[in-house]
Amino acid sequence: MSRQPRKQRKNLYEAPLHERQDLVSATLSGKLRDRYGMRRVNVRSGDEVEVMRGDHEGESGRVEEVDLESGLIVVRGVTTEKGDGSTVEHPLHPSNVRVTRLDTSDPRREAKLEED
Repeated sequence: MSRQPRKQRKNLYEAPLHERQDLVSATLSGKLRDRYGMRRVNVRSGDEVEVMRGDHEGESGRVEEVDLESGLIVVRGVTTEKGDGSTVEHPLHPSNVRVTRLDTSDPRREAKLEED
């Protein structure tokens, strides 16, 4: 892989969706790290996260949407006010959040977490 920044960015922007899934990952809370023996996990809708960085630091909520194209997630309750006074969901980069509860309704995800 190249060390040139422009080629790094090009590879990131042109990555196929199955590779982008790995880019949308966040750190686990201490309890989840101990339970699953992992440091990071791919974020899915339904996971509960806590915002660690930025203007919304300290807020928490459920992940509503994961956008693989932009590499951002939308968390319920994390909103920003527009100039006209209306509020909109504020997308966050997954590196700025910590997963506090995993959505294990998918048995394949639960099995994958337990095996690793």
